[in-house]
Amino acid sequence: MLHYTYLLINFFTVIICFVFSFHPKIKFNRHFAAFFKASFIVALVFIIWDIWFTKRGVWWFNDMYLLGIRIYNLPIEEILFFFCIPFSCIFTYFCLDKFFKLDWKPFPEKVFVIISIVSALGIAVCFHDKIYTFITFLTTAISMFILYFMLKSRWIGKASFIYFILMPGFLGVNGILTGTGLESPIVNYNPENFLGIRMLTIPIEDTVYGYEMILWNIYLFLKFKKEDQLISE
Repeated sequence: MLHYTYLLINFFTVIICFVFSFHPKIKFNRHFAAFFKASFIVALVFIIWDIWFTKRGVWWFNDMYLLGIRIYNLPIEEILFFFCIPFSCIFTYFCLDKFFKLDWKPFPEKVFVIISIVSALGIAVCFHDKIYTFITFLTTAISMFILYFMLKSRWIGKASFIYFILMPGFLGVNGILTGTGLESPIVNYNPENFLGIRMLTIPIEDTVYGYEMILWNIYLFLKFKKEDQLISE
């Protein structure tokens, strides 16, 4: 049964959101196509990143909790992670945005984005010798700059607040992956490659990594959702 652990984590992460996607007041199922197009593009980039980091020994996986099916040395469960987690996050974003007014005013959002970019760049520079820390904070800073200043995305404040709301769920899922409640972690990290600061058992870099992934999923989801709506009209 232990071999199904990571697979079950993915399943329970997504199942409730999937079922409620068909609720008549939500109707998220109408946007499955937009989600899958967006998640495939983002997942492809992060899977390549994951494969490279695994090959370099930045992290590795405990076979005790895996089915044993690997693609480019990456467990199939890890690949599914890049679809299951975004599905739950995008579903939550969609629902909260549908039923609540969470938009930020322009000035506070701009200040938040600038402070976030500067802070992330500062951490990347200070810890350039730790590859997970350096790449995660650097690419997140670049992503925020591109999304806000070049692509004119004016939902980053709202998305950041929703990501904060999702944090307990994130801590639960990633906590199990990194060893909370288990005999040993499913995902292990080389201590030389990250700061060593953990939230419970979760490296702080994981929260930033997840944040960047969700921002790009939201951007592409909204883009494809809008295109699909224009086609259907």
